[in-house]
Amino acid sequence: MKIVLMGVAGCGKSSVGVVLGEALALPYRDGDDLHPAENIAKMSRGEALTDADRWPWLALVGQALRAPGIIGCSALKRSYRELIDAEAGGGVVFVHLSGSRALIEARIRARTGHFMPPALLDSQFSTLEVPAQDERAVVVDIDQPLVAVVAEIATKLRRLGLAAGGSPPDPEDI
Repeated sequence: MKIVLMGVAGCGKSSVGVVLGEALALPYRDGDDLHPAENIAKMSRGEALTDADRWPWLALVGQALRAPGIIGCSALKRSYRELIDAEAGGGVVFVHLSGSRALIEARIRARTGHFMPPALLDSQFSTLEVPAQDERAVVVDIDQPLVAVVAEIATKLRRLGLAAGGSPPDPEDI
């Protein structure tokens, strides 16, 4: 299974990815690690990335998913998701970690050591194209405990026939 945890900065892609990877026995990789230094420098200065900045990075994200696994990547536009899926060889499922702007801004302000400043949150939300019904995607509300988010993802993947059978992970096991 190939999964992209998507959403605006601060929605919890890394936190969810680590726990979901353990629950599904899949490796997790943070897509931020694939950004070229120029992109990180630009965002660190509070400058939003352009599509031209993003295309090479998105191609690397897709290539990283040629083998089964989970990767955290904003994947904000449908065209970005289409490129990732093509580069991965198809079959990618996108899990949109969705939350209110207020919740996500609070999370961004609380975290330390990340290059994405809160000032870029508006550009993230304005760029976001929520996955359409015809995309291979599920939406999960992040305004719940991490274990509940992971259990909901596992359940939704199973309902779509995209995960192994059985019951959702027990929160005590996560």
